[in-house]
Amino acid sequence: MLARRLDLGFESAPADAVLARQRGPGARVMLAKPLTYMNRSGGAVQALRHYFRIEPEALLVVADDVNLPLGRLRGRKNGSDGGHNGFASIIASLGTGDFARLRIGVGRGDTRRSLTAHVLARFGADEQEEMEAAVERAADAVETFVEDGIDRMMNRFN
Repeated sequence: MLARRLDLGFESAPADAVLARQRGPGARVMLAKPLTYMNRSGGAVQALRHYFRIEPEALLVVADDVNLPLGRLRGRKNGSDGGHNGFASIIASLGTGDFARLRIGVGRGDTRRSLTAHVLARFGADEQEEMEAAVERAADAVETFVEDGIDRMMNRFN
């Protein structure tokens, strides 16, 4: 969504990820999608942070979260993994939880299904519209982070 807004295409990266980034003077945005499973994304984040010399305060990790209701956004300056395996991997690789994060709620789904099956499944027709709106708001939140910082993002979107 955000890559489309900014007219950026994804390309290979010097890590186990693909990148879409602005180039030239004043470039401020680099979007990375690890090519690993979420619970192993820390290696790609660390490699990209090291390669591009990204300061911790410039890093925003965006991830889905089953512990938030469907469509809800929650930003934080830093913190623990909160039971999220992707954040656990990133914290382990970076050696710290001092990075901003934006969680997008996907809900827990049907309790008869495993959480893994829920997270990997497509959204139902009744959920699709709400998730599309949440992704739009998440893209707005990322743009706010880039332009105005984490505090403004949290104030607007939490």
